Amino acid sequence: MKKIDFFENTKIMGILNVTPDSFSDGGKYNNIDKALIRVEEMIKEGADIIDVGAESSRPGAKVVPLQEELDRVIPIVSRIKKEFDVILSIDTYKSEVAKECLKYNVDIINDITGFRDEKMLEVVKEYECYLIAMHMQGTPQTMQNNPTYNNIINDIKDEFKTLLLKLDKYSIEKNRLILDPGIGFGKTIEHNLEILKYLNKFKEFELPILIGASRKSFIGKILDVETDDRLEGSLAVAALSVQNGANILRVHDVKETKRVAKMIDAIMKV
Repeated sequence: MKKIDFFENTKIMGILNVTPDSFSDGGKYNNIDKALIRVEEMIKEGADIIDVGAESSRPGAKVVPLQEELDRVIPIVSRIKKEFDVILSIDTYKSEVAKECLKYNVDIINDITGFRDEKMLEVVKEYECYLIAMHMQGTPQTMQNNPTYNNIINDIKDEFKTLLLKLDKYSIEKNRLILDPGIGFGKTIEHNLEILKYLNKFKEFELPILIGASRKSFIGKILDVETDDRLEGSLAVAALSVQNGANILRVHDVKETKRVAKMIDAIMKV
């Protein structure tokens, strides 16, 4: 496994959606040549990681059949690994997709369901890769119906603790895990803001923390702006997240976020 120091400087994860229906950039990169151009752009802009997703996880998104997801993701994964020296992450919750991608030596499996499916743990146990476990209440089809928590921070922490027990059961090293509290996934606006405000409470796990809030609807609702006009709000969230303990930012706007993170890193090191 490629050793990555997630605690040294904030890592920027550039989003590449090879989907027709993602909320922000659906249909823009589901052609392999356009996708590769975008990968090159993001690397030049400072992306440390490229996260490839072939199934939209926006609220109400349709489930993509297994073969269709494989047909979308494998060609781009093979080309990225062949043509670029970059950390590669695959956004999938299907164990079969993870297994096929891991054959190409991808570095990270990013599971929005937090490895609920234990078949996924069986797969990743056999390969050396990092694991991003995101918290989500429900599924993309149901998550925004009526998200409810006793205490949002404690409830998410409890789910992470349960996952750590599962990793132990499968003899998967804890230091492979990255935690994502799941901004916008089964959360109200208030839940999202609370996670961001109290993000440092997740540092007790002594694991890298990822925040994926780029262009999300809670920013649009607070600022009353459409998806393409959420840069400033996304950067404000990025800056606060780094200050409060985020180690990885999953974003659409790589260049701008990289600059913000680099500035916050410099201040925090004084």
